[in-house]
Amino acid sequence: MRLGFHGATTMTSDLETDIKATQHGGFRYLELWAAKLDRYLADHPVSDLAQLLKAHRVTPTAINSIEFIAFRSQAEFAAIRERCRELSQIAQAIGCASVVVVPSPLPDRSLQWSAIVDEYVRVLRDLSAIAAEYGVRLCFEFLGFGWCTVRTPRACWEIVQKADRPNIGMTVDAAHFYGGGGLLSELDAIDPARIYTFHLDDLEDTPKEAITDATRLLPGTGVVPLADLCARLKRIGFDGQCSVELFRPEYWQWNPMELAIAVRASALRVLTPYFNVE
Repeated sequence: MRLGFHGATTMTSDLETDIKATQHGGFRYLELWAAKLDRYLADHPVSDLAQLLKAHRVTPTAINSIEFIAFRSQAEFAAIRERCRELSQIAQAIGCASVVVVPSPLPDRSLQWSAIVDEYVRVLRDLSAIAAEYGVRLCFEFLGFGWCTVRTPRACWEIVQKADRPNIGMTVDAAHFYGGGGLLSELDAIDPARIYTFHLDDLEDTPKEAITDATRLLPGTGVVPLADLCARLKRIGFDGQCSVELFRPEYWQWNPMELAIAVRASALRVLTPYFNVE
């Protein structure tokens, strides 16, 4: 398994700091936070970023993310398509394999599941054609929050299958898996090669209705059954990309270098019983 750091874990740090912290923490891989990428490229050419990553021996694995891709107005979707092209171009230039795309809030509680599937199939096929021009994959990430249209592995996998494009896969996030009520058995039907990334994280002991990004914890320190989840992922043959994605404001106050060390240590304690981690 290729274990990476994640820019959301150090949200208040800039991209250069993230790259340095990635190397300092012993990681070889980094999932880039798109807003930090924008700020860096406002003052630097993309070639500078490619050189910075190379200098620190860090491989970018994904750009996270394009949010709320469906049920948008024509003008809004035009902007999403343009963002997909922009991030795909950047990804190609820096050797980054994927861009994460995120489902939208439920626009109408009476909306049938078949209509939701049809909308995402249409949208993902459109965006995948753009990304494919640059040799980039799209990671479709279900969100466990009650307001989201796509909340479980089963739902996400159904859409990925029906979209039926070779560069569309999915992200499995441990916190969203737990919060959305996903079942371990749902993972059995998924082609592990189409799980483009696994987000490793944990959660405070709260009602699922109270889960937010800010209630995330270092892996192995909360209530998410990470051992069961890792064992099931191993059983289906997943052994790909993983990154530790924490949005906890408390962690943003830590020294990023020290945080990266703590993140890797906690992740290894969770992962090494099941995976060979690099």
